[in-house]
Amino acid sequence: MEAYLSEWLALLVRWFHVIAGVAWIGASFYFIWLDNHLKEPPEWKKKEGIKGDLWAIHGGGFYEIAKYKLGPPEMPKELHWFKWEAYSTLLSGLAMLFVVYYMGSPGYLIDPAKADLSIGQAMAIGLGAIAAVLVIYEALIRSPLADNGKAFGLIFFAILLLADWALFQVFSGRGAYIHVGAIIGTIMVANVFLGIIPSQWALVRSVGKGREPDERVARLAMLAKLRSTHNNYLTLPILFIMISNHYPVLYSHTHGWAILAAIGFITAFARHYFNLRHRDIHKPWILVVSALLTIALIWAVAPAPRSETAASDAPVVSDEAVMTVVNTHCTACHASQPSHPAFQSPPAGIELKDTEALTTYGARILQVAVDSHYMPLGNVTGMTEEERQQLGQWLTENGSGK
Repeated sequence: MEAYLSEWLALLVRWFHVIAGVAWIGASFYFIWLDNHLKEPPEWKKKEGIKGDLWAIHGGGFYEIAKYKLGPPEMPKELHWFKWEAYSTLLSGLAMLFVVYYMGSPGYLIDPAKADLSIGQAMAIGLGAIAAVLVIYEALIRSPLADNGKAFGLIFFAILLLADWALFQVFSGRGAYIHVGAIIGTIMVANVFLGIIPSQWALVRSVGKGREPDERVARLAMLAKLRSTHNNYLTLPILFIMISNHYPVLYSHTHGWAILAAIGFITAFARHYFNLRHRDIHKPWILVVSALLTIALIWAVAPAPRSETAASDAPVVSDEAVMTVVNTHCTACHASQPSHPAFQSPPAGIELKDTEALTTYGARILQVAVDSHYMPLGNVTGMTEEERQQLGQWLTENGSGK
């Protein structure tokens, strides 16, 4: 019953996290699009302090949207804020981190082959990394470096790359990916909480008191816009990380940290094309380069082709021998009623009860248990390299992975 309730808790937390993330990222995309599509308003609007405007049609009606340079002549009676989408995304993300990785199956986070950590030690490393990178980012964005976009971007990418590599040295690939995502997500929410919202409050107070916003308020507004732009470029990388737990071929790769860095760069670069296009700057070569880099990455991480000659020279692996390997290392989780305390039902619905099931899921088993060593989780059963080779040989001989 405990595993059953834990599974439901993980599902509900993840579901809420996705809903909150969609709402937040959707708002982020919309406001970046909106800012980039504002046109110079007519003179009569300029005299009222309007910086830009646009017309749109949606839902069967016309919309006239205007953005003030700093603030309107008087405070509107009702003002809509966009902050709880970000806060709820962070809170639900942290809840998922605890429910799935800190309180769930240790194999999702801890890899004894890298570092034999206790849950407490893993939590301290993970949360400490999140806090450390956040402090560094805040120091950078409050420094003169914030005025140099390219230099800031390079330094920030280098910091994330270092964190990415370091986490891969101590955590499982999946655990490292999710913590890099937590670092990025925390920075994005900090941009809202520490920069964007304080700037908006400063504007509201100035307008509410009937004062023209001063240079300090203008500077806060400029930094808020910069933070919003940073968040916009981080959205595609973090969306990838949110779905990456379904693809062990990437995070369980020997160089999984480099794969994550490459995908982060490619997706942020592709996002740059759309940000420019919204401002009527067309540079399709950015998408072409992004596509070519993606193809190159796919080719670079592809597993080496299996040698049928080598397999034919090895002793034949019997059905009984391969099922012994499976029953020893796999069926604690992949059974109709798992004996592993973390699972109420077989993960991904894969039940390895006989050789027919092995053949059915052969390509996937080769990927996660033979090529990437991702399974068993954390290798808690102590699966040897010889046993992996036996499993891989049997699967290859029986038509899987060709």
